[in-house]
Amino acid sequence: MILSGQTIKQCIEDNHMLITPFKKLSIQPASVDLRLGKEFVIVDDIFTPFLSVDQPAKYQEIEVTEEGTITIPPQTFMLGTTLEQISLPNDLTAFVEGRSSIGRLGVFIQNAGWIDPGFSGQITLELFNANRVPVQLRVGMRVCQLVIAQVDQITEGYSGKYLFQEGATPSRIYLDPERKEGKR
Repeated sequence: MILSGQTIKQCIEDNHMLITPFKKLSIQPASVDLRLGKEFVIVDDIFTPFLSVDQPAKYQEIEVTEEGTITIPPQTFMLGTTLEQISLPNDLTAFVEGRSSIGRLGVFIQNAGWIDPGFSGQITLELFNANRVPVQLRVGMRVCQLVIAQVDQITEGYSGKYLFQEGATPSRIYLDPERKEGKR
């Protein structure tokens, strides 16, 4: 069951779920808006001839302007982060949807997969400018919405490689257990 905005607000007020910093204006009818953080990375294509699931890629930080804007070049993929840190209890899960107003600029914003029960940290956002012109976004603007759902029973909670992540966190697929098993 997807939680209503009223239930999300109540969960936050009761400290059942944490979103920090939190603005009551972010509550929507069936989601909560999250804002764009200030950390961005892009694959360093000079030192990374190809991406591999066996090793981490080299990334370079993208600077935010003094005005607090980030420019995403045409046809470019980069990682960003939410301004907010979240902490889900073991009975709630969530997923990220880009705001349609941003999508209508040609920028797709998502997070790969579900946010598992028990996750805590900032959410890494996958940003792609599908347009033929650069698009500027402003740090602190609402860019995505967190849709939260009740799971049918309390879980053990997430304990994976992205727990407590901060900032734009690149793929850590090379740490997957099956990657290590395949090397034996």
